[in-house]
Amino acid sequence: MCGVCGCGEGAAHLEGHSHSHAPDLSQARMIQIEQDILGKNDRYARANRDHFIRHGQFVLNLVSSPGSGKTTLLTATLNQLKGAIPMAVIEGDQQTSVDAERIRATGIQAVQINTGKGCHLDAHMVGHALDELNLEANSLLFIENVGNLVCPAAFDLGETLRVVILSVTEGDDKPLKYPDMFAGAHLMLLNKIDLLPHVDFDVEKCIDHARRVNPDIQILALSARTGDGLRPWLEWLRNQRNALLNARIAQLETQMAILKARAD
Repeated sequence: MCGVCGCGEGAAHLEGHSHSHAPDLSQARMIQIEQDILGKNDRYARANRDHFIRHGQFVLNLVSSPGSGKTTLLTATLNQLKGAIPMAVIEGDQQTSVDAERIRATGIQAVQINTGKGCHLDAHMVGHALDELNLEANSLLFIENVGNLVCPAAFDLGETLRVVILSVTEGDDKPLKYPDMFAGAHLMLLNKIDLLPHVDFDVEKCIDHARRVNPDIQILALSARTGDGLRPWLEWLRNQRNALLNARIAQLETQMAILKARAD
């Protein structure tokens, strides 16, 4: 079993961008390969993070299973914030550019990454995508990861914060079934709440499950389709971005004060 994605075919992520099956490798060798890959990814992630910090860019890694409404939420968010905040999107999918085209229809620039057989984005892919984006200082960058609640949990992209989207159509036990994803998230967005009357989903139980694996996780409920609950999400975004910008300003002021003291 692959320690990264959990597939049952003796798989190892022999390359960071693809999923290769290697039944002849020992368990110890597969673990070593996975550790090497994750270590290499972490080095790229640190480089991405340094870039984002230097430019004051607020970066969100959006993760979810397929069909959670992630792209619908993202387009609604972009339409609400465009003109007020400089934004861009890195769009991850195994195939097609359908979602990137939906993003571009809002007037926001988007770069498509197709992972082929790969089940997640990695930090190296994100670094290459940055070369294609005309990303302003103090921008808000959304990285829409490949739909998967397993593999993306293990790969740091250099993001500022990670947001997991869970729809009420998926079942309230998902935080317990996929604990690594929810344990590493800063915010859980419970989407498609307009469908609650039509599905067997216990909101309080889901929240309890999420906080069992991550006591610090923040939780907001909304419907990207109807717009219900969208305002608190937008306020959260603004507040988090402003906190980052204020911290950046304070850091620069401290650095300037140190330089001035040295000059005196």
